Formats: sequence, structure tokens, C-alpha cells
Amino acid sequence: MAKRRIALPAGDLLRDATYRRLWTSILISSFGGQVTMLAFPLTAAVLLHASPTQMGLLTTMEILPFVLFSLPSGVWLDRVRKLPVYVVGELTLAVVVASVPFAWWMGWLSMAWLYVCGFALGTIFTTAGSAAQIVLTQVVARERLVEAHAKNALASSGAEVAGPGMAGALIKLVGAPVALLVDAVLLIVSASILRGIVVNEQARPRSDGHFLRDLKQGVRFVARNRLLVSLGAAVGGWQMCNNAAAVVQILFATRTLGLSEQAVGLCYVAMGGGTVLASVFGNRVSRRIGPGPCLVLGFAVCGAGWLLLAAAPANAWGVAAFALMLMLFSTGAVLVFINFLALRQAVTPAPLLGRMTSTMRWLILLPAVPGALIGGWLGEHVGLRSALAFAGGSALLVAAIAWNIKAIREVRELPRPERADDWLGAEADVRPAAAVAL
Repeated sequence: MAKRRIALPAGDLLRDATYRRLWTSILISSFGGQVTMLAFPLTAAVLLHASPTQMGLLTTMEILPFVLFSLPSGVWLDRVRKLPVYVVGELTLAVVVASVPFAWWMGWLSMAWLYVCGFALGTIFTTAGSAAQIVLTQVVARERLVEAHAKNALASSGAEVAGPGMAGALIKLVGAPVALLVDAVLLIVSASILRGIVVNEQARPRSDGHFLRDLKQGVRFVARNRLLVSLGAAVGGWQMCNNAAAVVQILFATRTLGLSEQAVGLCYVAMGGGTVLASVFGNRVSRRIGPGPCLVLGFAVCGAGWLLLAAAPANAWGVAAFALMLMLFSTGAVLVFINFLALRQAVTPAPLLGRMTSTMRWLILLPAVPGALIGGWLGEHVGLRSALAFAGGSALLVAAIAWNIKAIREVRELPRPERADDWLGAEADVRPAAAVAL
């Protein structure tokens, strides 16, 4: 009887041993990520007394590698095996994260060190993060990508429920810099699990391959696909709002609401609750209303959360509003990304996945840099609430604009991938625009 209660439904993705191993790795690395998500900005805000502008610069340093390296890394990824890149990326992340407590012990820790670490983390995410997204398409059938991304979000949500409280207590016990060692250890465990995954992939570099031409093919593929262009513009606008809010929300919690590091960690448990909610029901909502409308709903939910916190009083109700904002943000973000990732992967032929992924990440993170800088400037010169209000109002505007884009609003199911032969020969240079109509 007990076995029946815990048995997975027939056809569940977690019944597949390869996907289950990938999912377990994501779960473990997500726990470590919760520590870093709190300890890294808290180290800057509390230990180094960073100003809002410095917090904005720190976020900018994490985003800048995407702007600089995304496009060339996509060409490279389409020529190599993705799983080894993913594994090496996890191990390199462990080294970078561990360098923060090392610098603290040696008396070298400063904002400059954190800027360097932030840039290094962004560089790794630019390549290994794109590789991780492509590995999923090698493990899971394309028609199940929304389901797979929802399950991946569920793995992250388990960490987000238990992780922040654990991270807050750990930070209070040993200090934010030292707590980062936990993430380093868990990243090493994650990499060891990934090494056991077997995917049928071989690097097949073309004999006539040319870096610049291949890069142009990836950019051209995205530029001539109305769905991808629309998604890039909409999610890029949301990223601007997200980063404007992200650079001030820890400062708002510690300075306006007066929360301790442990209290901040407990509030972040609400973020896990939102992720669980969206992970469990997001696939159903997407099937019911369509991936496009579900994406727009995610924008609006995030915007409502940021506006709520901007108006919150500096008392117990404000603390509750902070926790509710985190829950609304994570709910909305999951709705955004399970549909955004599935849509862009579904429409792209396999030989172009690396270039498409990197091009799309480049597009959506271009607005993130000014978003972080605007949020930091508003937080320092106008007030922390003004940055949150800017993020919330702008996110609702993005939702309204996205709803009026036909290519997004009318997407009710995942599209089929385009034919690779249309893009990978000389004929790609003269492919008619009419051929990409959706």
C-alpha cells in the first residue's frame, strides 16, 4: 500500500533514469545556490556596507559577460559536446564561490573582489548555463519541454523552501562569506552526478565551418523568426524590471525593514513556496491558456509583487509584504521561464540550439544592465521604494505590451522546429522572409 502512494505515475519523466539523474543534480546545486543567493549580496550589503549604486554595479558585473560573450559562445557550443561544458562549469563555479571566504580569511575581501567574482560567475553562466539548457533537449522529447522545465523548477523549489532558512541560520552562525563554502561543496557533488549522465551526442564540426559566418547564421535565425524576436523583446523588458528590483530588495529588507540576515533568509522561504506553486500548476496553466498567455501572466504577477513592496510600511506588515513579494516574484518568474525556454527550444532545429540559446540570452540580458544601473541610481538618489515602484510599474507595462503582440498572445501550443537544412547551407543567406511566417 505504501509503495502505491509513492509510486510515480506511468509515463512520468522522473521514471527515466537519465532525466532523474539530471533532475537530482539540479536539486542539489539549487540548495547551494540558495546559500549564494543570500550570502553574496549580504556580504556586500552588510559586511562591506555597499551603497545602492555599488549593488547595482555588482549586478552589472554579473550580467556583463552575457552581453560580451553570449554570441561567440553559441557558435562554440554548436561545435562541441555540451555535457562536458556543463560539468566543467559546475566545478569552476565551486572554485569562484570558494574564493570569497578565502579572500575574507586573507583580509583581501573588498567590493573590487566581489566585482571580479561576479564577472567570473557571469562568464561561467554564459557558457555552462547555455550548455545546461541544451543538455535538457538531448534528454527530453521536445513535446515535453514545458513539463521538463516545470519539473526542473520543482527541483529548485524544494531548495527554495528549505534552503533560505538553512542559509540564513548558517550565515548567522558562521558569517556570509564562510557560508559560501557550502555552495562550493554542493556544486562539486552536482558535477559528480552529471558525469554519470549518458547522452547520444557527438561533436560534428563542419569541414567548411567559419566562425563569423556561423555566428551570423544564429543571429539571422533568431532575427527572422517573429516568435523569437517577440519573446526576446518581452522577456528582455521583464529582465530590466527584475534587475532594477533585485539590486535594492536586500537593502530594503536590511535597512528599511531592519531585518537580520537570518530573518531575511526566513522571508526567502516564501520564494520557495511561490516556486512550488508555479512548478506544480504551471504546466497545467500553460496547457489550459497556452504558453504565450501564460508567459504574459508571469510578467504581471511579478510586477504586482514589486509594486506591493514599494508601498509597504516599515513595520510587521512590511515584513509580510516583503515575503509576499518574494512569493509573487518566484511564481511569476517560473511562469515566464518554463514557457519562454520551452517555446524557443521547440522552434529551433538541433544544430542551431547553441547559437539560438546564446543569442536569446544576449537579447534578454542587454536591458538587464541598464535595469540594474537604474535601480541602483534610483535607490541611492531618490529612494529604495522608487526603484521598486519603477520595476513594478514597468513590468505591468511589459505585460500589457506583450499581450498586444499577436505572435505571443496567440501561441496556444508548442510550435514544431524549423528544418535545419533551411539554415545550415549557403541557401540560408537567401532564405525568403516569407518562409519564417508563424
